[in-house]
Amino acid sequence: MPTIVYHLSWEDVNALGTTAETVPGILSAMTVFSVTHRSSQTGARCGFLTLPHAPEPIPTPVFMPVGTRGTVKAMTQEEVWELGFRLILGNTYHLYLRPGHELVRQAGGLHTFIAWDGAMLTDSGGFQVFSLEELRKITEEGVKFKSHLDGTEHFFSPERSIEVQYALGADILMAFDECPPYPCTEEATRAATERTHRWLERCKTYHDAQGTAQLLFGIAQGGTYEGLRAESAQFVASMDTPGIAVGGVSVGEPPDMMQAAVGWSLPHLPPHKPRYLMGVGTPRDILDAVAQGIDMFDCVLPTRLGRNGTLYTTRGRLNIKGSRYTDDFGPVDPNCPCRVCRRYSAAYIRHLYKCDEILASRLATYHNLAHYAQLMQGIREAIAADRYEEFRRQTLAGYEELADAASITAGAE
Repeated sequence: MPTIVYHLSWEDVNALGTTAETVPGILSAMTVFSVTHRSSQTGARCGFLTLPHAPEPIPTPVFMPVGTRGTVKAMTQEEVWELGFRLILGNTYHLYLRPGHELVRQAGGLHTFIAWDGAMLTDSGGFQVFSLEELRKITEEGVKFKSHLDGTEHFFSPERSIEVQYALGADILMAFDECPPYPCTEEATRAATERTHRWLERCKTYHDAQGTAQLLFGIAQGGTYEGLRAESAQFVASMDTPGIAVGGVSVGEPPDMMQAAVGWSLPHLPPHKPRYLMGVGTPRDILDAVAQGIDMFDCVLPTRLGRNGTLYTTRGRLNIKGSRYTDDFGPVDPNCPCRVCRRYSAAYIRHLYKCDEILASRLATYHNLAHYAQLMQGIREAIAADRYEEFRRQTLAGYEELADAASITAGAE
């Protein structure tokens, strides 16, 4: 019978107080992540993730809505919570530039500043910095870059990234990494991957010296090269961070290559730690990655597409602006129990978009996040019942009804 054992709670950690000397021992005495069920036919597993600001353990696999600048676009914090999300993502680069990490620190941290009662993960800012190809210069020490807002010069080192994330106060901090683009030569990918390893060592040294209960996750890179993926996963696993991310995916590579990168990485990661696939993805991507053993996801697609009139349904993805919905007085998705589908018609939502009404973005975003929340709930229930492969096949078959072959690349909100 699967069991969960919590040796020490986060309330205990907070009550004990932390120092640089005591934190490693405290973290080793508690269960940050527990696997409760495993699929007998796939690599899928479900469990719980315990974080300082989460009121209760967070069930996994989990999807994190992206709140890049301290907001999940078009949503209130109450609405995000209402949908069942307890862990959201913030972006270090954007929050560093505006409103500034010191202002957030003065406010009591990001949770207080944005009035969010759940847990938060902040990325390192690396992906955004490296996407500023014309505005940045990489050295071994770090990255010098110009703000996309006003052109002012800034510098991020591994230590600086962690320092900024400390000020933001997230539950999970991501190590500063170099994300190679796609396509990228093996030589350039190796250079970026090995620099990521050296920067992880620096992040961990800096983090361990601070005495904080915030969790540092390492990031495995390697691009589209099997050997580099294996090497990177092995190195990051050796650093013994509480969780490990697979990075450098969803950067333009085809879906089968992304799944291959996951498959090359996971055999080398410790099974007792959470695995986070960064920036992923579509429902299909998530279903496939869960089958391989991924536990955590984030992506801008449900919110970005919602604002632009694309909605996810159990029948597939649809463009609500299409003329076919002009007189469709039924819900966007008859199988969806969310309050948008219970109350509003497809015709009305299309009307809102055609009139450029703000409510259009709000309703579509709410529905899309509801779809993702229901998908993750279904995934967890199917794994617990050991029928994940059946659930995956049935869900994917449903999506084919409104199959949309359009390819969309995700990034920051």
